[in-house]
Amino acid sequence: MGIYEELKARGLIAQVTDEERIRDLVNNGKATFYIGFDPTADSLHVGHFMALCLMKRLQEAGNKPIALIGGGTAMIGDPSGRTDMRQMMTPETIQHNCDCFKKQMSRFIDFSDGKALMVNNADWLMDLNYIEVLREVGAHFSVNRMLTAECYKQRMEKGLSFLEFNYMIMQAYDFYELFQKYGCNLEFGGDDQWSNMLAGTELIRRKLGKDASAMTITLLLNSEGKKMGKTQSGAVWLDPEKTSPFDFYQYWRNVADADVLKCIRMLTFLPLEEIDKMDSWEGAQLNTAKEILAYELTKLVHGEEEAVKAQEAARALFSKGAAADMPTAELTADDMTDGEIDIMTMLVKAGLVPSKSEARRAVQQGGVAVDGEKVTDIHAAFKAEDMSGEGLVLKKGKKNFRKVIMK
Repeated sequence: MGIYEELKARGLIAQVTDEERIRDLVNNGKATFYIGFDPTADSLHVGHFMALCLMKRLQEAGNKPIALIGGGTAMIGDPSGRTDMRQMMTPETIQHNCDCFKKQMSRFIDFSDGKALMVNNADWLMDLNYIEVLREVGAHFSVNRMLTAECYKQRMEKGLSFLEFNYMIMQAYDFYELFQKYGCNLEFGGDDQWSNMLAGTELIRRKLGKDASAMTITLLLNSEGKKMGKTQSGAVWLDPEKTSPFDFYQYWRNVADADVLKCIRMLTFLPLEEIDKMDSWEGAQLNTAKEILAYELTKLVHGEEEAVKAQEAARALFSKGAAADMPTAELTADDMTDGEIDIMTMLVKAGLVPSKSEARRAVQQGGVAVDGEKVTDIHAAFKAEDMSGEGLVLKKGKKNFRKVIMK
């Protein structure tokens, strides 16, 4: 089985411009391909995870990845999937975010000895002459056709700025530049980028009379059709300072039964034969599958040692020994009333519920425990000394935990 057939079997391929051409390129290690990452934060998140795994798979098959950091496009902002304009960032913030990205990407991609490249589109976009762009690039774009793109259509009612309208042209120009500078013959991206990617292949054809290809990756959606990688508190980050290895592990350990095997197939590097055997798993076996998924992905992002620690902590959540590897909520004297804190306030301060009314419901429904003991009294209170030393293990539901300590 070639790498293209494997990607297909894993459910990773959504749309392609020319299947035979792309199959030949990637199966024979002839692809120099790129994926773009706009540095809108100082960490990559689960939304980028599948792209990074794809780059790793293709590099291992002999192809050359280019990680394109959008230092230039980030000055504009991608309208895809958004109902409003992105916040403008300073060049200094963008550069800081670019530096953070490279460090994280190096866990997935081998940049040594020219095996992969990281380039920043600010290198060519920031020096472009506006009149020259209009004449040399703008002439090849049909406004009528651009407005049929999904990323623009969904913004037309609320308003699409001319600033964002240029994003497709900039992304197409990126491919055009990479094609000429580095022999980049293939672009990958999420399925919501299809229109922008086609614009790039078309610009190369019109300007250079040559063929370039594009392939989109299936979006990581749950069984309800929503993008995965979000929690009540926000994105699931790859930076351990923003999402701890334990919380990262718990996110994947808590995926729905309907999603676990799809995630194992799309995101892990386990052999397909091994995954195929799991297709018949049900009931308690699906919990084993979730542990496998959580462990494999935590190992990929944070290393084997952190994956083992997270798994052991998750398996032994009621023991004090496991508390060291849990996310921690620190309380101060200001959080106490007469040296005590009630269970509802503690749940809110620990970030396990957004409000006291939800905390009340959780307690009354028997979904709260402290150090393994169920708490059903909404007036139950704990003293500062209870949270000294190793602290308390606070649990809401079956899978949400915090170690609570006094600062």
